[in-house]
Amino acid sequence: MSESKKTREACCSKLKLFLASLAFVYFSKAFGGAYMKSSITQIERRFDIPSSLIGFIDGSFEMGNLLVIAFVSYFGAKLHRPRLIGIGCVVMAAGCYLMVLPHFFQGPYKYETSMSHSASVNSTETVLPCLSNHSVTDADAPDVSAIKACEKAAGSSMWILVFLGNMLRGIGETPIMPLGVSYLDDFSREENTPFYLACIHTVGILGPMFGFMLGSFLAKIYVDIGSVDLDSITITHKDSRWVGAWWLGFIVTGTVILMSSIPFWFLPKSLPKQGKEESQSKSTELSTMAEQENFLPEETQEPEEKPVTFKELAKDFIPSLRRLFKNSIFSLMVLTYLVVVNGFIGMITFKPKFMEQTFGQSASKAIFLIGILNLPAVALGIITGGFVLKKFKLGVIGAARVSITASVGAFCMLAIQIFIQCDNAEVAGLTVSYQGASQVSYNPQTLLSQCNMGCSCSMKHWDPVCAYNGMTYASPCLAGCQTSTGTGKEMVFHNCTCISEMNTPHSNMSAVLGQCPRKSDCESKFKIYMALSVLGSFISACGGTPGYIVLLRSIQPDLKSLALGMQTLIVRTLGGIPPPIYFGALIDRTCLKWGTKQCGGRGACRLYDANAFRYRETSPWLVIYQKHVYFKHLKRMFIF
Repeated sequence: MSESKKTREACCSKLKLFLASLAFVYFSKAFGGAYMKSSITQIERRFDIPSSLIGFIDGSFEMGNLLVIAFVSYFGAKLHRPRLIGIGCVVMAAGCYLMVLPHFFQGPYKYETSMSHSASVNSTETVLPCLSNHSVTDADAPDVSAIKACEKAAGSSMWILVFLGNMLRGIGETPIMPLGVSYLDDFSREENTPFYLACIHTVGILGPMFGFMLGSFLAKIYVDIGSVDLDSITITHKDSRWVGAWWLGFIVTGTVILMSSIPFWFLPKSLPKQGKEESQSKSTELSTMAEQENFLPEETQEPEEKPVTFKELAKDFIPSLRRLFKNSIFSLMVLTYLVVVNGFIGMITFKPKFMEQTFGQSASKAIFLIGILNLPAVALGIITGGFVLKKFKLGVIGAARVSITASVGAFCMLAIQIFIQCDNAEVAGLTVSYQGASQVSYNPQTLLSQCNMGCSCSMKHWDPVCAYNGMTYASPCLAGCQTSTGTGKEMVFHNCTCISEMNTPHSNMSAVLGQCPRKSDCESKFKIYMALSVLGSFISACGGTPGYIVLLRSIQPDLKSLALGMQTLIVRTLGGIPPPIYFGALIDRTCLKWGTKQCGGRGACRLYDANAFRYRETSPWLVIYQKHVYFKHLKRMFIF
């Protein structure tokens, strides 16, 4: 085998190794990111925090990016890009492991309950719900010093470690996209870049699939698995107080991310441009022959490359930024990404909770369906968009047209979803009156009625029971139940006086633990919603690769890494950090029943007003504005 052929094969194999390694990194980082999204509900319940705070924790990933992305994108392009990606993976893995620590520092999870449902209680012993509670008034509440001491003992501030770990994940993820894509684009054929990007993103989309599936699986496993007697747990994974084994997933994702860093330590700083290896090999052969025969003069030999100093790199940073933002196409594309991502991040963060509250699905099922339906549709859409560009050999204008068409189609699917809804879950005193009339009340006093007035019930606790009339009551006491039989999850409450207040006659005045299931027509509406959601995901993803090509082709080659980095910086700063926080704050305002922390005070929300939640989650006015800006600016850039 000739020397030139060996050189060509070596260069080709290294480019393919980088392509495969980058695809695996995209998979692993998406795996970890999707698992974090799928664990939002579990973390919120475990630390008894509101949606606005969990949105702040979720946004810490983007905060980590913000700290270093501008410098990594600019200086990293002039340094050893593969090794910087490897370092980033190690940092991401460290962040995942840091997020696990609160589980071991905190005590066992104690879910909110109005009374003891211990499985060890003898089945012949009768519990009297109506007489076992006492009203919790301001006078009965513990003093401030006692609350602080209790919270300190319970480790209520341990969520800060989750916040810091997620921020560390964001820092480590920084070099992957700008340095990886620019490295690939620099050394591959121009016509191959769209297909390579599509392949990377398609492999990467498998990460969220596995992440959501892992989140769904662990959401069914109790948080303190192995350290508590599961027979003593009276709630199931469908209960709003249930917390799954969220911490186990971060051990798994951290290990996968750490493994993905290995190949990048063995890749070179640069490669010959794909397609030019042969000419470069011939040139090298001629030069070698000339040197051997003394045909190459000494003064024509290439001088040794001098190392570039940090001062020289920094000197050109501000001028490069000026050149970049004078590019109107780049600036408008960044604005477009900003407004689109702003709505998407807020919506996807709370999508499992939305499905749980609006359609009565369990958190585990909601996460699972996103993983096996929505994400494969996104993967198919991404590869379809790349295939269309390659098949029809579309240029920048063609790519922009595909991207705009996909955006408009996805908006139409989202607009239709707004009208698919189920009624609120029927909870006495919150969404319906004790007589069965529809109402929505944010006032906890409506939990009291004539039927439970003599029971001295606490209005703070959430310990729902389902009566045989199909209505849910906030606790056995508020249902007016006089006696009970059975133990653990099998406990049944009898002689519940509030059941008789319903207008429909019911001879059975018993109730069982847990919320009542939704009406049968809600399941059919949910199937329609999921079909529209999957179709919308596919159409939206078809415009992903074309939009990316428009961005890449609109900037100068020497500014490519800086442009990708700045685009990521701006979009993640203004489009990634605020949405989970303000979406969470809006969602908190729809809460009908707040939980109570172990030490007193307001905990996580247990029940939302589904109709108000729906409008705050989808925010149709924001999406309309996003699509209007998207179309208007791209139309201005390209005559469409």
